[in-house]
Order: sequence, then structure tokens, then C-alpha cells
Amino acid sequence: MDHPQADLFGAPEAAPLGSAENRGAGSQRPAAPLAARMRPRTLEEFAGQDSVIGPGSVLRRALEAERLPSLILWGPPGSGKTSLANILAEMSGAAFESVSAVSSGVADLRKIMERARLRQRVGQRTVLFIDEIHRFNKSQQDAVLPDVESGVVCLLGATTENPSFEVNAALLSRARVVRLEGLDDETLGSLVDRAIADPERGLGAGEVVLEPAARQRLVMLSGGDARVALDALELAAAATRDDAGRSVVDVAAVEGALQNPSLLYDRAGDQHYWLASAFIKSMRDSDPDGSIYWLARMLEAGEDPMFCARRMVILAAEDVGLADPAALGVAVAAQQAAHFVGMPEGYLPLAEAALYLATAPKSNAAIVAYTAAVEDVRETLHQPVPLHLRNASTSLTRGMGFGRGYRYAHDEAGAVVDQEHLPDQLRGHRYYTPTDHGAEASIAARLQQMRATVEQRRAAAGPGRPAPDRSHHHG
Repeated sequence: MDHPQADLFGAPEAAPLGSAENRGAGSQRPAAPLAARMRPRTLEEFAGQDSVIGPGSVLRRALEAERLPSLILWGPPGSGKTSLANILAEMSGAAFESVSAVSSGVADLRKIMERARLRQRVGQRTVLFIDEIHRFNKSQQDAVLPDVESGVVCLLGATTENPSFEVNAALLSRARVVRLEGLDDETLGSLVDRAIADPERGLGAGEVVLEPAARQRLVMLSGGDARVALDALELAAAATRDDAGRSVVDVAAVEGALQNPSLLYDRAGDQHYWLASAFIKSMRDSDPDGSIYWLARMLEAGEDPMFCARRMVILAAEDVGLADPAALGVAVAAQQAAHFVGMPEGYLPLAEAALYLATAPKSNAAIVAYTAAVEDVRETLHQPVPLHLRNASTSLTRGMGFGRGYRYAHDEAGAVVDQEHLPDQLRGHRYYTPTDHGAEASIAARLQQMRATVEQRRAAAGPGRPAPDRSHHHG
């Protein structure tokens, strides 16, 4: 049976440190990496995720009642998904079958299901662990659905991607999604300390000193990933070991072991959408520091600069709008400049645009106006264009009254014309209400003045002229 190691502590339990099984030929160095040796064996050893598996949690109570449900464990690398699955299977007393979606197919699943049915006949449950379940296609996921539904197997799936998008709805409805978070600094630090002190599975058999500044740096650069932290610690300890077998790990050793640490990111997964959301909301909320940070996070992780540029163009129209009409031009210019220059220098126009948008006055009046107009479009559908607004391009259409009564704005004083431009059924409806932010304040003043002018002209024209109906107002 293959035991995937795509997650922290996912390998079978390592042999004791120093045993013949765990030594290389002619070497005392353990074959298994530190992260594999230090994987937790019980829930008491399992670090972090207290809200999910801690005392009193729903999942903990279900385990104590020997009612392990099917679960989809969703979390970033190194958060303990595979480790938790092993512990849950052990606590349930069930047989444990493990497959990786990377290397297994429908035929492998069918063999496992057959073994599970045989166990069921003698009263033994089977836990099926599918690592990286999001990599299974629909037919592969469908292959396990009947046996999950009938209780032949209890499914434990692990994924780094949002199950709502990557797991079939039918399978998802028969399992509970458990969200694991990246480990916080305190938890990660405690795992590092435990590994240094443990003489059997960790580094405690030797003398390893981790300087406080190095410990802080190790925790910070590991990004909540226990596997990264422990394996980097082991490498740094080996690199600094002197002739007496003593290791003093400083900041330089940690940074050397973590050369070019990769940022947790994917262009089509959760990290992409979460960071993009943070970037957009920082600009919308007028926070230049948050805006530039999230832009840097995305670009340094390898995000397409044109994606960042597109989001800024959209935000310029949606959230800055007419409060600063130049914002859209700045965003478009940044996109063109970044495309023309390319990376790495392309970050410069993008950074300038992000700061401009973050500090610009904000108005969403344009999108509010459009949304209100769309509601009326969908509600009233095919409203005829008033005759005076139709183009009279032929003698036939002129004879039918097209264009008759149209008043040319430039023939009116101030180019302000008292004329209805909406269908009769929507007469008097207003969609655009400018804010008092930035340049839009002057638009509001000008619009108010034009409307006052129209009212004065109507009043001067006398009571025979119908006043517009303003009962339907969109704000």
C-alpha cells in the first residue's frame, strides 16, 4: 500500500532513530526527513487546529462516540491533513486504505472497494484516504460515491483547493468539509522546539542550539508550513555541526537552508482569489499600504501582471468612477506601460496605479446607476424609443413622425434642453445620483443647476405643459 507524503507526516511511521532500518549504508544519518519522523501519532501530539479537533469540538465528540463521518480536509500544505487522517483512522479502529489522486485510477479504487466489502461482511469498517482528491476527475470521484453513500467506506479526502469547485456536488453532500488553517507562529514554534528536544525522533540526541533570532526567522519564512520549518531546521543543523557534533543555528544558517523560499500561491486556486480580493479591497478602502503589499505579494509569487492591471482598470471604473475621472486613464496607461516594458520593471507603473487608485476619492455612483437601469430594462423589456429621438433617415420615416419635435441642445441657452429621453413608461425615472466626493461634487452641482434651469423653463411655459413624474427614483 502506497502512503503518499504530499502532506505533513504522511509517510508510514519511521523506524526508531539509529535503528538499522533507519540508517544509510555506513552512516548514522536517519533516512527519513525530520518532518516525517516528527509526525504526530495521537491527537494529543497533533499541533494546532483546536477549533476543528480540540476538546469539545464537534469532530472530537464524534470520534469519542466512535462515529467518524466522511470528511474532506481542506487546507494549505503542511497544515496536517494527511497526519490527521492517519490519526482519525487509528482512533476509529478501522482498516486504513490510502491512495493518491496523482498516481491512482478507477481500477485501484475498485480493488479497494472490493476489500472494503469483504471487511464489512465480518464487521470491520474501512477508512479510505484520498490525498489530493481535487485531482480526481468526475468519473473517478463517481467511482467511490456508491460505497461512500452505503457506508462501505468512510471517506477522508485531502485537498489544497476549495472543495466547492473541485469535488463533485454529490460526493460533497455526503461528506463534511473541515477547514484546516496554516499553522500560526506559536504553534509552529512549539513544533520546532519539540523537534530539537526529542531524543528519539528529533534532534535531541545531539546538541542543537537554535538562536532566538534564528527561531523567529525560521517560523516567519516557513509560512505556516510545518514540513518546511522542520526540514529547514534539520538542514541548518547539519550545515552548522562542528567536529564535536554540536550545532549552533543562527539566522544565516536558517536563511541558507531556506534559500529562495517560495510564496504560497497558485494562479487558479484559492490563494489567487484570496490575494486578489485583498488587493482590490485595500484599494477600494483607500489603504495605499495594503494595496502595495498585496500587489507585491502577487507579483513576487509569479502572478500575471496583466491580471493585476485588469483588476485595477475595473476598480477605477467601479469604485473611483467620476469622483476622479482621470483614474480610469491612469489604470489603462499602467496596463499599457506594464505590457510594453514587461517584467521585472513592469511593476513600476502597476505600483504607481495601485497607489493612485487607493488614494483617489471614491464613488460607485456609475455602477449603481447602471444596475438600476438594468433592473428597469429587465422589468419593462421592449419599451419603444420615443418618436422624437428616432433618426429620420428616409422620407418614409419622416412621414411617420420620426424625429419630429426633437430639440437640438446647441440651439438652447447653455445647451440645456427640456426634453424627455426615456420611454414613456419610464418617464421621470432617475438612475444617476452623484456623490459629493472629489470631482463628482462638481458634477452634482452642475446637474442640480441644469435641472433647476429646466424647471424654470417649464414654469415659464405655463401650466399646460405636463410636469415629469418623479415617483420612481433610483439612488
